Amino acid sequence: MTHPVAAEAFAPAKVNLYLHVAGLQPDGFHPLSSLMVFADVGDRLTLEPASALSLAIDGPFGQGLSAGEDNLVLRAVQALIARARRPVQPVRITLSKNLPIAAGLGGGTGDAGAALRLVRDHLDLPVDDDGLEAIASELGADGAACFRCRPVVAEGRGERLSPAPTLPRLDAVLVNPRAPSPTGAVYRAYDEAGAPGADDRPDMPEAFEDAVEAAAFFAACRNDLEAPAVALTPVIGDVLETLRDEPETLMARVSGSGATCFAVCAGDIEAETLAERIERMRPDWWVRRCRLGDGG
Repeated sequence: MTHPVAAEAFAPAKVNLYLHVAGLQPDGFHPLSSLMVFADVGDRLTLEPASALSLAIDGPFGQGLSAGEDNLVLRAVQALIARARRPVQPVRITLSKNLPIAAGLGGGTGDAGAALRLVRDHLDLPVDDDGLEAIASELGADGAACFRCRPVVAEGRGERLSPAPTLPRLDAVLVNPRAPSPTGAVYRAYDEAGAPGADDRPDMPEAFEDAVEAAAFFAACRNDLEAPAVALTPVIGDVLETLRDEPETLMARVSGSGATCFAVCAGDIEAETLAERIERMRPDWWVRRCRLGDGG
């Protein structure tokens, strides 16, 4: 017998409008500066009572993804339970994996952040948002930002967050060639190339008037992991070239360490037109029209 779903949560895709990365430091981390925004597409989590804490995974990208102790969702929930310091009712979490794996969209840390809030609220655990964010920040460089799910500038290891400028509505298209781009391998390739970037923060205005102005500004910024990601997975370069050749694209860039690329468009009609054309051109690619901001 199955229990009724008790609660559910949405884990939006993360997109880096820019990602400036310095070289490896003695502490084993790369200082960075990035403006992260969130799309209105993503994964979904549901929760139901159970006899023991467990995780199940379904969805178009769920096959082959571990539901064991190494999954970030379970690691996050176990850390939350330990922090709560009281007995809790066991739950079963089901993750519907709609985002590609190793895609530069913050999928794993985003799922963990959504799970933290979902379990805390459902079980009424005595852990505030600062406590949840502390757990999330231990799971990855984008953990704290993915927990907040609103536009932020992340610096340091990714844990120093400050408000982003006021952004206009950004209609965009996400494209993934269905090829993974593991973060660790991309960072190693970046280091082997001499880590030519720096964690400089661009001098941004307090607000952008429209998508055209925002796209022009961020096009002049960088993703320092783009070149090593393309070198390791050349099809990412094919995606970028395809997007940059289309008239609706104001700017196109790799998100995170790839393999997902995004194109910012002037409006929803342009984004819809671009997404439909890319789908016809490359039916083997994952393509999603979206809106970038606070994840809907």
